Amino acid sequence: MASSEDILLSAVLNLLSAFAFLVAFAIPTTQPIKQNVLLKMVSEGSKVPEPELIDHAGLDSAVYIRIYLLGACQLVWEIIRALRSNIQHCDKLSISNVPSGSPRFWAHLPSNAQMYRDLSILILTCPGILQLLQLISLILMQLVVYNANNLAKLVEKKKSYHNWLTYYQTKYERNPKIKPKTKTGFWGLWGETVDAIEYYTAEIEQLNKEETIERQKVMSDPKAIVPAAFVSFKSRWGAAVCAQTQQSSNPTIWLTQWAPEPRDVYWDNLSIPFVELNVRKLLMAAAFFLLTFFFMIPIAFVQSLASIDGIENKLPVLRPLIQMEVVKSFIQGVLPGIILKIFLILLPMILMAMSKIEGYTSLSSLDRRSATKYHFFILINVFLGSIITGAAFEQLQRFVEEPPSEIPKTVGVAIPLKATFFITYIMVDGWAGIAAEILRLVPLVMFHLKNTFLVKTDQDREQATDPGSLNFSVSEPRIQLYFLLGLVYSVVTPILLPFIIVFFAFSYMVFRHQIINVYDQKYESGASFWPDVHRRILVGLVISQLLLLGLLSTKSIARSTPVMIALPVLTIWFHIFCKGRYESAFIKFPLQDAMVKDTLERATEPTLNLKAYLKDAYVHPVFKGVELDRPTALDDEENNPLVATKRSRRSSKSQSEEGV
Repeated sequence: MASSEDILLSAVLNLLSAFAFLVAFAIPTTQPIKQNVLLKMVSEGSKVPEPELIDHAGLDSAVYIRIYLLGACQLVWEIIRALRSNIQHCDKLSISNVPSGSPRFWAHLPSNAQMYRDLSILILTCPGILQLLQLISLILMQLVVYNANNLAKLVEKKKSYHNWLTYYQTKYERNPKIKPKTKTGFWGLWGETVDAIEYYTAEIEQLNKEETIERQKVMSDPKAIVPAAFVSFKSRWGAAVCAQTQQSSNPTIWLTQWAPEPRDVYWDNLSIPFVELNVRKLLMAAAFFLLTFFFMIPIAFVQSLASIDGIENKLPVLRPLIQMEVVKSFIQGVLPGIILKIFLILLPMILMAMSKIEGYTSLSSLDRRSATKYHFFILINVFLGSIITGAAFEQLQRFVEEPPSEIPKTVGVAIPLKATFFITYIMVDGWAGIAAEILRLVPLVMFHLKNTFLVKTDQDREQATDPGSLNFSVSEPRIQLYFLLGLVYSVVTPILLPFIIVFFAFSYMVFRHQIINVYDQKYESGASFWPDVHRRILVGLVISQLLLLGLLSTKSIARSTPVMIALPVLTIWFHIFCKGRYESAFIKFPLQDAMVKDTLERATEPTLNLKAYLKDAYVHPVFKGVELDRPTALDDEENNPLVATKRSRRSSKSQSEEGV
């Protein structure tokens, strides 16, 4: 276990790193008049009211930064209690130091996007032309989905060639004496040397022909029509009825759901058949299981080396160097957190690729699914894996051999031993890592690399300077890890709490600033991720209660068992109550509210042209500006001032008049 001196060294190094990042951020933004740029950043961010923040960045961003505020408020009382104690060693304020049977145990137990979503639905596995006879009079327009993935690749390739052509033309204009040359191989690195301008001009002409042929093929070939469609309704009432009801006696066809907003659509997955979707999900579930549990092996091995004894056993030559106090403190206080952080760098990209293979049809659902995988991975490998491996590796055999009823006791005993490891990890990831975010260190490095090797034209430079957006699939599971650590260690080793509260407070200020001034959000989902956040917090609470129960069972405190058994039961009941009471607000649209909104909108905006507003909303990007065949609704209710309530009679009358 790391000593207080080791943690002090880690704190100094990480604080210096954070300070360096903040200074690097402040220097280019400092005005001629001397002022504290960082304090100004915080004050200006706090002055932005929440409604204005929602209008500016969307509900997703506003709810996201509220998670940090929730974490700070949740742990503040425990932090105050911990800071009142005068400790010399970080492991003194720990439940592991309380003697068995001691009564002191009880001291440790205390917009526009919205209109798109409101009026439009997505129908999957349509077995033919869209004919919802029961609701046909309510449909404003319908747009079938074409499998344009190959066409999109051709368009993207042509854009790339146009970019190279612009670069070589500009280069030739600057120096007309030398004609630019290029090679026909991969990235111009090998192959036949040719005139660059003539080569890319010919390639673009060929791609234009291929694009025209592919576009005509997609538009005319019935096999190119995907069994999916976006349907926009004249009223929210009609959209709600269709999106929230089963359309056929066969539950595998005419699957309706609320359409994501246009920016949120992930077009590549709309062409996947229903049966293939289920096979993909099964295969990815098996792959994720293997990834999660086999990833623990390298983590356990490296964590065992990230200790004084491990390095001395594997590399005895370094023993004189390791015995130096500074090096020893660095190995015990900094190295384990850095190694774990490095191991997790590539993981989000792997999980996102797996989610795309599963076939989700929106960017927000891809983010939520990837976040679910990442949260489970962190729970198993970072939390439980770090507890039962590394310094406590000797308990792994016992963990495997003992019955399931002994798992909470085994892990509970190991938890206090790993408090210092998590302190170092929090400082590396939560302090220096968040400070690097205010500087946008990784995007900054990537920009300079692209600007040096890849940027050839203004278009390249514009793409290289993309400000980015909230990476929900990575940042939200990280928040959940800190929630879990705070809940578990608030009664086991409360000295951990100040480090977590610094993370929450610092993150709140940094991300609020980034959302207001930097990020350009890719989509808006109406905070549809909040039920997942709520569920994971309660899962962390149940885990902390079970582990505490296991730890208390080793301390001969029989009186605590009935109370502790009741806590997870009550927490699960609270989750069931919240799920039944509030989750529907995120997945359903009450018909009563839909009718009220329709009536209010038609009374206040009688000239609103919904058809023009929604016309090109759900057109595939490669078809923008191209006239598509659009089936029209058979009835016209746009001039009605109120939403009709006798839908069935009006619909039947309309169908009889049109001969349906």
